[in-house]
Amino acid sequence: MEQMQSIIFESYLFIKAFHIISIIAWMAGLLYLPRIFVYHTKVQKDSEADKLFKIMEKKLLRFIMLPAFLSSLVTGLILIYIVGFKGNVWLHIKLLLVIGLIFTHHLMAKYVKDFANNKNQKSERYFRIFNEVPAILMIGIVFLVVTKMF
Repeated sequence: MEQMQSIIFESYLFIKAFHIISIIAWMAGLLYLPRIFVYHTKVQKDSEADKLFKIMEKKLLRFIMLPAFLSSLVTGLILIYIVGFKGNVWLHIKLLLVIGLIFTHHLMAKYVKDFANNKNQKSERYFRIFNEVPAILMIGIVFLVVTKMF
C-alpha cells in the first residue's frame, strides 16, 4: 500500500511539472498573440507585413498554443482526478478562470481567421485592451493555486 502511494505521488509530481510547463507555453501564446494583432491592425492589407503577420499568427496558434492548451487540459484533468474535486473551493474558482482563458483562446483563433480572410473589424485599441485579459486571468489563477485561500 505504501509503495502504491509513493508511485502515485511521484506520478503526481511529474504530471504537475508537465502541467506547469504546458501552461507556461500556452500563456506565452495567450500573451503574445494579441500583441501581434495590435501591430497587424497597423499594416496595409495584402502588404508584405500583412502576409508575415498572418503566417506568424497562424503558426503561433497552431504549433505552440494549441498543443500547449491540449497538454494543459489533459494534465490538469489528470491532476484533478488524483487530487480530487470535492472540498477544494479554490479549484472550482480556478476552473472558472481557466474557462475564461479557454474562451479567450477561442476568440483569438477567430481573430486569426478574421485576419487571414481580411475580415478583421477590431481596432488597435481593442487588441491593446484585449491583451490584458489573459494576464488578469493568469494572476487570479496563480493566487488561487498558491494560496488555496478558499
